[in-house]
Amino acid sequence: MFISIDEKAASWFTKEFENSYPIGIRLYPQYAGFGEKNRGFSLAFSVEQPANIGYAQKMNGITFYVNENDTWFFEETETYLSFNEDMKEIQISFRETCVH
Repeated sequence: MFISIDEKAASWFTKEFENSYPIGIRLYPQYAGFGEKNRGFSLAFSVEQPANIGYAQKMNGITFYVNENDTWFFEETETYLSFNEDMKEIQISFRETCVH
């Protein structure tokens, strides 16, 4: 499991949720859409206090985390969150990693 959050994406979260310090952003699979990684699932996020953490990363005062029961979605995958300047929103991309 690898999750990369670029500086502009972290700044976007900081601005969007500036009144919610300390911020916990839960990353989780949501059953909706076609999904780029797992058919029928897409990546979603919500502001929540961390609990049952399976993975966590702190950046700019924000704890980005995945609950233990959601780690399956991120296994064997590199997940990238970046800010799309043209669309003015978060862009998510995945890259599968090989397991030998």
